[in-house]
Amino acid sequence: MTSAAWPPKRTEPPSGRSWPGPDLDALTGLRSGKPSFYPEYRVSAVRLRRVILALEGISGALIRTMEGSEALVRAVVEAAADHLSADWVAFALVDGRLADAQPRYLVLGPDGEEWTDLGLIPENVATHVAAVRGGHDHPEHDRDTARRHLHVPVRLDSRIVGGFVAWTPREREIDDTDLSVMRILASQTASALQNCALLDRSEKLYARTARQAADLKSRNAELQSTQEQLGAARQREVLDSERHRIARELHDSVTQYALSAGMHIEMVRGEITEPRLLEHLDTAKDLTKRAVEQLRSAIYALNHHESADQDLPAMLRQLTTVHMPDELRIDVRIGGEPVPLPADQEQSLFRIAGEALFNTAMHAEASRASIRLAYRAGAVRLTVSDDGRGRPEEVRRSLKESALRPSGEHRGLVNMQTRAAEMGGAVTFRRARMGGLQVQVDVPVAGKEHAR
Repeated sequence: MTSAAWPPKRTEPPSGRSWPGPDLDALTGLRSGKPSFYPEYRVSAVRLRRVILALEGISGALIRTMEGSEALVRAVVEAAADHLSADWVAFALVDGRLADAQPRYLVLGPDGEEWTDLGLIPENVATHVAAVRGGHDHPEHDRDTARRHLHVPVRLDSRIVGGFVAWTPREREIDDTDLSVMRILASQTASALQNCALLDRSEKLYARTARQAADLKSRNAELQSTQEQLGAARQREVLDSERHRIARELHDSVTQYALSAGMHIEMVRGEITEPRLLEHLDTAKDLTKRAVEQLRSAIYALNHHESADQDLPAMLRQLTTVHMPDELRIDVRIGGEPVPLPADQEQSLFRIAGEALFNTAMHAEASRASIRLAYRAGAVRLTVSDDGRGRPEEVRRSLKESALRPSGEHRGLVNMQTRAAEMGGAVTFRRARMGGLQVQVDVPVAGKEHAR
């Protein structure tokens, strides 16, 4: 070594020459003027360059782990063939070990051609693949054969799970560096294949867990819906039971008292001859008759609450036939295309129509009444009109008085207003075209499916 010659002062290569590859000479730091060192340096440099390229190929192959075992096996076999410049390279796994890894063997021939049929490849290559798959030891080869033929077992947890077998051309001899590189490749391949199997199992487990979670969510929703339906059914059962009880009490007590009052009025009427008193008795008799009719109507409604097979138009049509005075003619008209409404809204509209007809029959002295139900874009309108003597201003005044002095009077009007407000709508009282009173209820309907 000549210390005066280091570091060199020359910044340009000699004439007709170029500096060597990717800074390999600078990494080794070798400088010598002795001729005996240069051949060894050249061999070491070439070997180091080959090792670096081989490790780069191995790294590039091992990053295919995320793509699955099939892509990984192809990548490592191609890396081995490229490093050894091999004519034939075979990789195989021992039967029964690393069972999740696929393919179980892979053979690359000249020019990197992949062979899947072992019957079409040279016999010695097929024999070696069969030996690896069976877990048999490789036969010993003579020195000349070992220079161009390589066996490298793939070990995992001190157990052989597969192996590489390679044949190089005559001009490409296998040295200790090649053996070290292939051992590194075999060791990393075993770990990568195990990681592939764990990753695949994790993905399958995650997918199964996701399916189970979705199924559990669906079942939980069904259970919640069933519980809600059961609770609603129990509530309806309790309400129906209470309605039947009230209807029975009305029939057995209030109705009987009203009938008895009518009978007594009839008896008194037979004993009185004064016209003025007879007129009052006739009025009392008529009011008693109407009270009995309304009681029967209320009893009917209580016993036939929320009929499951009837929609709102059918309920309104049936309302006109239930215990209404014979002298009151009622017609029902439906506008637009009927759409299903929530059960509580249909019941509230039905109750409002019933209350309006009750007022018409009891107080308006009307001969005709009309019910209109119109399905509109985003809303439903219910109107009940008559030709009686009711006046909108009197109804509005009664509602205002009821709000200021809640004495229990005009309870029906208050109920109509309350039901409309609970549905997000409003009730309006105005003069009807028929000459009497018109009750109009507008209720908004949510959802595009109700738009017309």
